[in-house]
Amino acid sequence: MYKAYFHLTRNPFDLTPDPNCFVPTPKHNEALAALYYGVRRHKGFVVVTGEVGTGKTLLLRCLLRLLENSKDIAYAYLFNSRLTPNDFLQYVLCDFGLPASGKNKCDMLIDLSKFLLSRGSQQMTTVLIVDEAHDLSADTLEELRLLSNLETTDDKLLQIILVGQPELDKKLDSNDLRQLKQRIALRAQLGALTQQQTQEYIEQRLRIAGADQNGSGTSLFSPEAVAAVHDYSRGFPRLINTICENALIGAYARQVRTVTPDIVEDVANEFRLEPVLAPQVQV
Repeated sequence: MYKAYFHLTRNPFDLTPDPNCFVPTPKHNEALAALYYGVRRHKGFVVVTGEVGTGKTLLLRCLLRLLENSKDIAYAYLFNSRLTPNDFLQYVLCDFGLPASGKNKCDMLIDLSKFLLSRGSQQMTTVLIVDEAHDLSADTLEELRLLSNLETTDDKLLQIILVGQPELDKKLDSNDLRQLKQRIALRAQLGALTQQQTQEYIEQRLRIAGADQNGSGTSLFSPEAVAAVHDYSRGFPRLINTICENALIGAYARQVRTVTPDIVEDVANEFRLEPVLAPQVQV
């Protein structure tokens, strides 16, 4: 609706986790590097955590794109982690292309073991990726630990990536899961963006959408508007996208070429967002 008005080639703040719109902040770069290194070096368990809206799923989509370009890597991607241990195992086998219907747990484990050993003997990498891993039950997490026992004398046959909210860290810190925690080789954490990073994020998303190529530059948001976006979003990329998308719609409706702080405030009010309050200085 507003793309033609602002001379954009695409929606710059679409909520769909599209790797083409990935803006690599230092934390996101660090997490993506940890994921890819963990897979390539057969480190076993890799864990990435972050609050809601920090870009975890987009990070996984970027990783999947890297893996898809590697012919020696096969992966199973689980995006619904609220499964019983048996259903979890069945899903994993199906995603690896192995028949699982009607089989008991013992048969499924034997088939998975043969699959991993065959790939390992050919120097191929096999990855299990679990999104929303904070929803995994303790029993399923223990099942994952047992799956990590599938290894040779010198190599891990299954690389396991767990991505979730901070609740995942709390689960892994529990006494019952201490054996799993000790097997984690790499960990990374995503956080909120600073105001400077928020500005760079908005500018980069606009550039991806063709703002510079069409002469509109990155002046679609005034500096004051960017500061307001950061305050109301608390630096979380998903909220930044929501606010900016609706702010552009608001600017289009008013037929103005630049988003101003009052437009951002109107959007924040509609979404019931409160600004971050600056800490009071004690006198």
